[in-house]
Amino acid sequence: MLNYKLIGYPLGHSMSPWIHEHLFAMSGHEGAYALLEIAPESLETAFSELQKLNGFNITIPHKVAIIPFLDELDETAERYHSVNCVVNQNGKSVGYNTDCVGFLRSVPQIKKHDNILLIGSGGVGRMMATEAYLRKANLTIVEKNIAVAEALKQELESPYYENTIRVLDFAPDEHFDLLMNASPVGMFPKIDNCPVSDEIIANCDKVFDVIYNPTETLLVKKAKAMGKTAVGGSSMLVWQAVNAHEIWYGFNYDPNQIDELVREMEQEVNRLFVLK
Repeated sequence: MLNYKLIGYPLGHSMSPWIHEHLFAMSGHEGAYALLEIAPESLETAFSELQKLNGFNITIPHKVAIIPFLDELDETAERYHSVNCVVNQNGKSVGYNTDCVGFLRSVPQIKKHDNILLIGSGGVGRMMATEAYLRKANLTIVEKNIAVAEALKQELESPYYENTIRVLDFAPDEHFDLLMNASPVGMFPKIDNCPVSDEIIANCDKVFDVIYNPTETLLVKKAKAMGKTAVGGSSMLVWQAVNAHEIWYGFNYDPNQIDELVREMEQEVNRLFVLK
């Protein structure tokens, strides 16, 4: 039996076991997936046990701390200096970042010269900004902590790219091809909050919200009510897990089956958090 775990501290409730167990069943592989809390000071001593697994996922606070123990990094992990997936194979532990793959398979298509409004630039927002900029979109980053966003801007800007990045502490009253929310505004239990005004939503053609709980944030609901394409974070969460299975044992999943799994996961989230 294949053996995988999610490490972090603290872990609390996680949808990861539910998702990965379904992915094992869909692939026909017999596998076990469990949560393993490892305190930061115990990571080094725990790594020898982690090497005995077929692979593992990593969440806060170990995404960067795990890197010195790994033998190799995939280019996705090198790009973000952050690892959320490890495969143990042929005596080596290799780190990957599947968040970016999950994002790109979920977000409405980003095209060259698209004007994108990004709310939040920390953590996952940094990744979203990077992937959008690499696709030569023009970025407007709205961030309360201007220094953080300015540092990201300086890191990304390249003389070889014609697209632009600007940093603001407010959402401008302009047209955007895509609005992306990478902030926690609207996350359970504060589900009545929205990161931008109705006027800003109306100015955007499409919406992507990284939050998956609730499965439809107020932002997504408002955008859909205006007739816009709006996608929540459930798809990204599932697709980053799919990419882990592709890395671990090379299985190719049917996108239609994954779309159905996303819907089933949303039903499970609603059952656990909304319908009580």
